Amino acid sequence: MISLDNPRDSAERVVSELLRVPPAADELGRLFEMAGHRLHLVGGSVRDALLGRPAATPAAQADLDFATDARPDRVLEITRGWSEATWEAGIAFGTVGLARRGQRFEITTYRSEAYDRQSRNPTVSYGESLEADLSRRDFTVNAMAVSVPGHDFVDLFGGMADLARGVLRTPASPEASNDDDPLRILRAARFEAALGLTPVPELVEAMRSRADRIAIVSPERIRDELRKLMLAPDPVAGLARLVEVGVADIVLPELSAMRMEIDEHHQHKDVYAHTMTVLTQAMALETPGEPDEVLRWAALLHDIGKPRTRRHIPGGRVSFHHHEVVGRDMTRRRLVALRFPKDVTDAICRLVFLHLRFHGYGSGEWTDAAVRRYVHDAGPELDRLHKLVRSDCTTRNRRKATALARTYDSLEERIADLDAREEIAAIRPELSGDDIMAVLGLRPSRLVGQARAHMLEFRFEQGIVGREAAEAELLRWARSHEVPIPGE
Repeated sequence: MISLDNPRDSAERVVSELLRVPPAADELGRLFEMAGHRLHLVGGSVRDALLGRPAATPAAQADLDFATDARPDRVLEITRGWSEATWEAGIAFGTVGLARRGQRFEITTYRSEAYDRQSRNPTVSYGESLEADLSRRDFTVNAMAVSVPGHDFVDLFGGMADLARGVLRTPASPEASNDDDPLRILRAARFEAALGLTPVPELVEAMRSRADRIAIVSPERIRDELRKLMLAPDPVAGLARLVEVGVADIVLPELSAMRMEIDEHHQHKDVYAHTMTVLTQAMALETPGEPDEVLRWAALLHDIGKPRTRRHIPGGRVSFHHHEVVGRDMTRRRLVALRFPKDVTDAICRLVFLHLRFHGYGSGEWTDAAVRRYVHDAGPELDRLHKLVRSDCTTRNRRKATALARTYDSLEERIADLDAREEIAAIRPELSGDDIMAVLGLRPSRLVGQARAHMLEFRFEQGIVGREAAEAELLRWARSHEVPIPGE
């Protein structure tokens, strides 16, 4: 990261960092220059260069943002024949997408935008200057620009100094900025989580006073910001900010509800604090450099059913019976409301539902059948379930924590042993649906499904017994259910 201890070398070093911009960007700049227009690299690319974040990999260079005085139709004219692909989905908002030599570019006409009190989409009007365009951006650290091909550095609002200080400010007043686009409240929390930039007090106050404005933003935009926040290096900081300013009450009310809900172990001030610890511990179990979105969301939401299931019991204690069932259903409703992809929703819900199952293991009393069911029910989320269960141990009692870890070690050892003998990660009945229909002379029907469910239970209980024994069990089941058997 560039230091301001010696400001005289700052501009030179900034340009040095920005020379990593792909040659195609300078080519694009020359096209605009010859057409009598200006083009500047803006936003995250400039900010990340100042931070010294990686910018030389193809993936990092594949999406660059530019600002220009050219209107969208003029952008299309200038780049016709140069771009290899064009996207016009954002043209109503002044943005044209281009691709060339594997690089992606988004070129946006200078603009200003604002929400009215009823609209979910911004009203866009075009501007005439780079200065005005930068002034309406979300934060000063994103309001810097570099001309292409000249690489002249533009920093009108002190973004470089704010990066050096580690603070988040808005170019305009924070109230006006958040009124222009309420999603910026979420973006502020996300930048705190991703870059460790602390919002200045006046921005925090504006976030709090404008929290209700987030309700006009579409669920999809809110979802995208929350997903980015959860993948950041420090999501706990961002989530805490959303709770503090009241935005979580609107976009993730289940999180706010966990505050001051004392857990049954009395080891934490509240369920919220416990949850943040679980999230932190789950992240520590991730593969380095590979944030696991599903695991993180499961850690965050695993106890959201506790407030609704809280019951006071004698002795000043509380219980949360079946909070995993209630929590699973609450998780699904929230993620569906946020328009999460179905596969991601299903995976998170499965983990929330199963996170307590291990606590029935005791000191290893589970039968092999119970272990098989555990693996079967976890399905493709077994590895994440291991991590979630281990992360859910937040007791300060070292002896208890060690005992729980050893017990889970023993369960994983049993799973590995059974899997070596039976491949339990893909448990299925030894007789398929076609086999069942052939043995019993059935056509596809609900009865076939019932027979298959029984044979799956039989597989759990007995393990692999061989086809002859499996068919014998199927026939026994059919007789007990008065299913006609061919030849009898």
